[in-house]
Amino acid sequence: MSEATASASDAHISATVPLSVPAHRDPNVLRWVAAYTASMVGDTVFYLALSWAAVQNGSPAEAGIVTAVSAVPRALLMLGGGVVADRFGPRRVVIGSDAVRCVTVLAVAAVLFATDPGLWLLALLAVVFGAVDAVFMPAVGALPARITGKDQLARVQGMRGLAIRFAAVVGAPLGGLGVAVGGAAAAFAGAGLLIAVSVPLLLFVRMRELPADDTTAARDTTAWRDLVGGLRYVRRHRVLGPLMVAIALGDLGFVGPLNVGLTLLADERGWGASGMGWVLAGFGTGAGVAALLLTVRGRVPRAGSVAAGALVPGAAAIGALPHAPGLPAAVGIAVAVGLLTGLSGAMCGALLQTQSEPVYLGRVTAVGGIVSLGVAPLSMPLSAAAVGVWGTGPVFAVSAAVCALGGVVALAAPGVRRAELPG
Repeated sequence: MSEATASASDAHISATVPLSVPAHRDPNVLRWVAAYTASMVGDTVFYLALSWAAVQNGSPAEAGIVTAVSAVPRALLMLGGGVVADRFGPRRVVIGSDAVRCVTVLAVAAVLFATDPGLWLLALLAVVFGAVDAVFMPAVGALPARITGKDQLARVQGMRGLAIRFAAVVGAPLGGLGVAVGGAAAAFAGAGLLIAVSVPLLLFVRMRELPADDTTAARDTTAWRDLVGGLRYVRRHRVLGPLMVAIALGDLGFVGPLNVGLTLLADERGWGASGMGWVLAGFGTGAGVAALLLTVRGRVPRAGSVAAGALVPGAAAIGALPHAPGLPAAVGIAVAVGLLTGLSGAMCGALLQTQSEPVYLGRVTAVGGIVSLGVAPLSMPLSAAAVGVWGTGPVFAVSAAVCALGGVVALAAPGVRRAELPG
């Protein structure tokens, strides 16, 4: 079953969205962006509250396990989540996911207000949140192509990037305020209410109907065939297949240095926590500028070449970071890393949206999510161990080489290199 064959109660929101309306002026897209922003801010508050509560109720090692355990069901179930998004419709799945997340977080907040159950409840909450994320993330990735025209998808990716940056900037202070005022319970309650804001907004987001052939195909196959068919579709596609390889290599080279590697670099260079914060702020600023550029411009010519080409100098900037002569130079390099990798990432996201047939978008997004959330995090412990043996310089250099290889793979693929966004 697909959203296009849903009950008549959804008919009033299935109107066709005009192609000519720029996404940043389209009320339908703006409702989705507002809902997504509220949900992302709630996510940020949630993870801060979870970390705080875990630290207060256990040892550092136990707290680390609690905060990381949500990644397991998310990685294991995400391909299935992509099938769910494609079969039942991304809007319906996102609404249901946000509703479940909201109720779960508010229930835990109520329990924490009444008693102190210990780490087991926090671990259970993390597992539930990760499992719901496994269907939420593919559905979120499949929504843009169903609410606006293909010619607006690059702009929507820019708007989505701005929402993520806004959530990172606003969510942490809100979570800290909640903890300061009423402890972890108050912060969880705030997270639940923020996620709840997204539900009524999503109820009024209008959806494009899939072509009749696509809805019939989605209805007549089994879930297992859907999953296998989605993987086969990505593997055989002249753009999506090599693009997924490029994304995997880019994320593998990027995640380690910009997470655990940066912490170790700041300690090695004597920048301290504040210095690390300035470098992260530089990265966020660059990524925000890239998102704003796409939001305003809407379309970038030679999108495939830009996505691949921006990754190579971005990788070079990653390799240069440990050799910065001082903190100001490191911040400047971080801005360049954020700008170039942010531009590449947004263009890759737009290409995934425009090159995929709508009936496959949930599964295509799920494959990308597995790459980013399942494969790339493996580089963090490896980066930490390697820094301990060889130091930051060689490790950042290897990471930069891996990241650059992703750009080379994309540039070597004619389908990616010649890919264009609809005009």
